[in-house]
Amino acid sequence: MAKANRGDRLSRAAEVIRLEADTIARLIDRLDGRFEEAVERILGCRGLVVVTGMGKAGLVGAKLSATLASTGTPSIALHPTE
Repeated sequence: MAKANRGDRLSRAAEVIRLEADTIARLIDRLDGRFEEAVERILGCRGLVVVTGMGKAGLVGAKLSATLASTGTPSIALHPTE
């Protein structure tokens, strides 16, 4: 890409980061007992945590499963038709 667009790219990147940070900050007010229950269930799991989904939800689930596994919680992503 041309260097003339560099400032535009940096400006756009900064805006995207700002928007994502604002969105994450708004999640604070939504934390409640459901989050706590989900954490307790994951921590209490004696086997693998199975994450499932199709399409984009499946891709997000695979990422979540990888994150769980890399932080010490045995996990597997499973396509619902398998």
